[in-house]
Amino acid sequence: MLGGMQDWPLRVMRILDHAEREHGTREIVSLYPGGIKARSDWAGIARDARKLARALERLGVRKGDRIGTLAMNHGRHLIAWYGAIGMGGVLHTINTRLFDEQLVYIVNHAEDRILFYDKVFAPLVERLRPRWTGIEHFVCFDNGEFDDLIAAESDDYAWVEGDEREPMMLCYTSGTTGNPKGVLYEHRSTLIHAMMQISPDVFDLSARAVVLPVVPMFHAAGWALPFSTAMVGGKLVYSTDYTPPVMCELMREEGVTHTAGVPTVWLALMQHVEGTGADLGKLNTVHIGGSAAPRAMIKYFTDRGIRVGHAWGMTEMSPLGTVGAATGDWDLLDEEQRLDYMCRQGRVPFGVELRTVDEEGTLLPRDGRSSGRLQTRGAWIVRQYFQDDKGEVIDEEDWFDTGDVAILHPNGTLQITDRSKDVIKSGGEWISSIDLENAAIGCPGVAEAAAVGVRHPKWDERPLLLVVRKEGAEVTPDQIIAHLSGHVAKWWLPDEILFVESLPHTATGKLLKTALREQYRDYKLASAA
Repeated sequence: MLGGMQDWPLRVMRILDHAEREHGTREIVSLYPGGIKARSDWAGIARDARKLARALERLGVRKGDRIGTLAMNHGRHLIAWYGAIGMGGVLHTINTRLFDEQLVYIVNHAEDRILFYDKVFAPLVERLRPRWTGIEHFVCFDNGEFDDLIAAESDDYAWVEGDEREPMMLCYTSGTTGNPKGVLYEHRSTLIHAMMQISPDVFDLSARAVVLPVVPMFHAAGWALPFSTAMVGGKLVYSTDYTPPVMCELMREEGVTHTAGVPTVWLALMQHVEGTGADLGKLNTVHIGGSAAPRAMIKYFTDRGIRVGHAWGMTEMSPLGTVGAATGDWDLLDEEQRLDYMCRQGRVPFGVELRTVDEEGTLLPRDGRSSGRLQTRGAWIVRQYFQDDKGEVIDEEDWFDTGDVAILHPNGTLQITDRSKDVIKSGGEWISSIDLENAAIGCPGVAEAAAVGVRHPKWDERPLLLVVRKEGAEVTPDQIIAHLSGHVAKWWLPDEILFVESLPHTATGKLLKTALREQYRDYKLASAA
């Protein structure tokens, strides 16, 4: 049959080409340490990304090689994103909050060949440099080092082309037991995700949007905002300082309309605004994810005419799975009904499918009552972890088990009720209870340990460590904390340690976490007072 459409591969660099060509003068603002504010635009980002692509090739980086970044949110980091992807590399954003052993593991597992880093992380880089076996070049974003690297290059460069299903980004998830697992994003999946994200019922982005991403660029692709904001030609406002006074000032000075981050950030911001009388400028949309948004927080923003998009997702989902948006009958709902709805995790956009099943795998009804294991499939959902010999992590019908327990409502909304994974979510970041327990058991005098997440008004959850002493041992909480400090990140340390006579177990000898979570569900931590 005659006729047909052009083959136009869905590759990420098409996004930057569009931003440069159609929105080249739209600003990219960066607030660096010391209060230094720098301004560029989409044309400048594209120009410098081409220069960086040439520099990377000159340094010997080739298509498919992994390029690591250990950095916060700023324009130079954004250039590194697009420069690495544009020359055919795989961008590996490294979570700066991980502790040494995890950082050593993921950099070596990813086989990073070059590392870009912020000066603030220089001590960490120097400490781990001998243990990162594959990195050939270290480039600091500060002190003129990065600027000198790209200044020496021409911007006469054509992006590396290829199949739309080639990899372009690697993000590791810390929400698992044992070593972090790598999720390899593809050009096609990322571009489709960006097209979904800009839509009115998701992030509602347009050329008029001024976006202040509080979510770090190293966390689940910065919630993909570097791609979706470029797609519409919006203005990006980056900062390395997200304390409430600085955020409020940036919002007012730069006309911020959209922002996104975890609940902890918004709690601090709300307290600052209430205590000082500061205002939020032109802010009209706040997206909250990482952990559940409290009802009072949602009401705080909606009372001020600010839309709240309650979001849920995973690194394995690129990362968005659901986002709250008004329903068709919104105008018929009263305030309490609207709040009830917004406290759930939102609705599914086109490109993702969700279902719940019971423990036997039987499909459950979307009746607003039946609770089961949440599974997902779609255009930007993981199929197999990076360099994982265990094979695919989906079933024969492509369903991926999220590890969450949830209810699906007749109107399409998702309500997360629990997690089947033994992880604690603190300030939007995962803490592996099993890893914490294993570290605690290594302390002299500890016979057994169990870590459970306890509700916290600021951090959502914090770890409570239950310890059974060895017979005759007199180990103290301070001794256990001192031991743990050498094995886990500081923010993983339990807020409290309780000594118990015994811990409950399943028939196979595993800790019965469900019983412990229920027993300590209403436990009041001293730090939560």
